[in-house]
Amino acid sequence: MTARIEALRTPEERFANLPGFSFRPHTIEDLAGYEGLRLHYLDERPARPAAEMQTYLCLHGEPSWSYLYRKMIPVFLAAGHRAVAPDFFGFGRSDKPVDDAVYTFGFHRTMLLRFIERMNLTNITLVVQDWGGLLGLTLPMEMPERFHRLLVMNTSLAVGKSPGPGFDGWKAYVKANPDLNVAALMKRGTPVLSDAEAAAYGAPFPDIHYKAGVRRFPELVMVSPEMEGADISKRAAAWWANDWRGQSFMAVGMKDPVLGPSVMADLRKTIRGCPAPLEIPEGGHFVQEWGDEIARAAVKAFA
Repeated sequence: MTARIEALRTPEERFANLPGFSFRPHTIEDLAGYEGLRLHYLDERPARPAAEMQTYLCLHGEPSWSYLYRKMIPVFLAAGHRAVAPDFFGFGRSDKPVDDAVYTFGFHRTMLLRFIERMNLTNITLVVQDWGGLLGLTLPMEMPERFHRLLVMNTSLAVGKSPGPGFDGWKAYVKANPDLNVAALMKRGTPVLSDAEAAAYGAPFPDIHYKAGVRRFPELVMVSPEMEGADISKRAAAWWANDWRGQSFMAVGMKDPVLGPSVMADLRKTIRGCPAPLEIPEGGHFVQEWGDEIARAAVKAFA
């Protein structure tokens, strides 16, 4: 069925010479259930694997892509661990279905489950932020034997209510701006970015036709109980509270107006045994831009 989905593929030249991003691209074009769509991912392996090599599975959010993890991946590699970072369909180097209606909670979540199975990822450290968490935090309960650690940043589980007025404003903004200027948004929200880094975030989206996935993510957040994914997220919250036995590490960008300190404090209460967070005072929503510090602290904590 997915073979008939009309999709665009961002020209490769738009990904040339991105600052701080020399990782080799990998693609899958026959992922089970998504045949005909090309999925892009990073798969970086250490020169000297640790005796207990972890797989850091790094999941991005809205409207970013695996470029978000360029500062964290080298730290994971230096510690002897593997780093895997897929681009959701509609983002990054992955194909971009043009019909907004294609993008659903289940469309994205099932892709992640099939990707983990296809790659046979084990000893996973789940690394999540934004939609990477809304989706990623629902995965370990389905395959708990694969997941051993959690690195969680500025995200939430959407269980049927709005995260707050910051999110409501963001959702309205995206709805009013269907041709969202991703580079300008990233620069405004993360002033530490250079112009070239901000442009790299916008590279996957040459024009409005490539932005259906960007437009849809805010609409998919489960702000009422009947929305798709709310029940799954409630089940996931109970699993994290009662069944999780792995290590956890939380980092919080304290200047995030959408998924900031109060949202993260609530999430921390949900995660069994989650220690006090690493607070990044200047960090905003895209706290991975302070990722080298976070990654070093997490690797040390997990050791």
